Amino acid sequence: MISAIFKNFLKSEKTGGFILIFCTVCSLILANSSWGNLYIHFWNLSFQQHTITHWINDGLMAIFFLLIGLELKRELFVGELSNIKSALFPIVSAIGGVAIPALIFISFNYQTTFQRGAGIPMATDIAFAIGILSLLGKSVPTSLKIYLTALAVIDDLCAILVIAFFYSNNISTFYLTCSLTLFAALCILNKLKVNKLTPYIIGGIALWYCMLHSGVHATISGILLAFVIPLAEKTDNSISYKLQHALHYPVAIIIIPLFALANTCITINSNWKSDLTSMLSIGIITGLVIGKPLGILLFSRLSCILGLCKLPNGLTWKQIGAVSILAGIGFTMSIFITILAFDTNEIIEQCKIAIIVASAIASIIGLLALKIQLNK
Repeated sequence: MISAIFKNFLKSEKTGGFILIFCTVCSLILANSSWGNLYIHFWNLSFQQHTITHWINDGLMAIFFLLIGLELKRELFVGELSNIKSALFPIVSAIGGVAIPALIFISFNYQTTFQRGAGIPMATDIAFAIGILSLLGKSVPTSLKIYLTALAVIDDLCAILVIAFFYSNNISTFYLTCSLTLFAALCILNKLKVNKLTPYIIGGIALWYCMLHSGVHATISGILLAFVIPLAEKTDNSISYKLQHALHYPVAIIIIPLFALANTCITINSNWKSDLTSMLSIGIITGLVIGKPLGILLFSRLSCILGLCKLPNGLTWKQIGAVSILAGIGFTMSIFITILAFDTNEIIEQCKIAIIVASAIASIIGLLALKIQLNK
């Protein structure tokens, strides 16, 4: 049976997905209206030497990563990924869904200045994908929802590792040492079974501050904090679950929408169609729309043929193929990696348009393919 925690997660992600779509559309309309300059200027207002957009991307998104980390930890210890046989199928699927899109992107952009963007088509947007999946209502099997969620969570973990190892620069030894020391102190609190949330939150804020100045992206602090907050066997009583439950809706209806509004205020110029034919845009769109389902199906099918894992009960390969198309909705994480990969506004905006186009294509094709398969 599907757990109450997982139901709450799905519910909040579905709500967040719809709000995310709405905010993206509104942001694009406003940015290209007569109010466009004023709207874009607002997100670039400076506060404490950082723009509002920067505070959202480096500050509030750390809370988003904290929630992702808490969900991932729960899945690994007591959820769908706690059983190796159950976990192996979505894990192998996710690896294929990360590797093939990256290789496709590199094949279009090898030895160019754009090669650094190989991480862009690797990620799946959980909220967006679940929001689209929920449009089909009760006809979607629970096992398919679990599979897509597990796949997207592992996908996000891979994206987080990519950010940590490939999109960190100008490392400060002092602040990195402080970060590691704080993380060690939080681990000790966990080992001592300190079951109060306050010391973890205070330590987490300090960890975020040090990580912000270390050269490693500040949002990684959210993941590290998630893994030191105690998770009891009876998850309903643990502070990890209570924090996860408390963060679901604020992240879904405040943080992710703010991220979408701040990062999709794109002025669409007259060259946007020709920009979509550049190797950079083709690499992103092809990676997400074709690479994602291809990688997921190829790796999962091969793993089953080799006897490493088996197809989840109640699901068919055609259903897996259809839902794997939805995994091509990169959006939030893809945009986030774009911001880290490039520092030229023109290139960033070109990538964002390609991501939006790819996510829209994956949404429409995935929804139609699933509708056909579920109505058979």
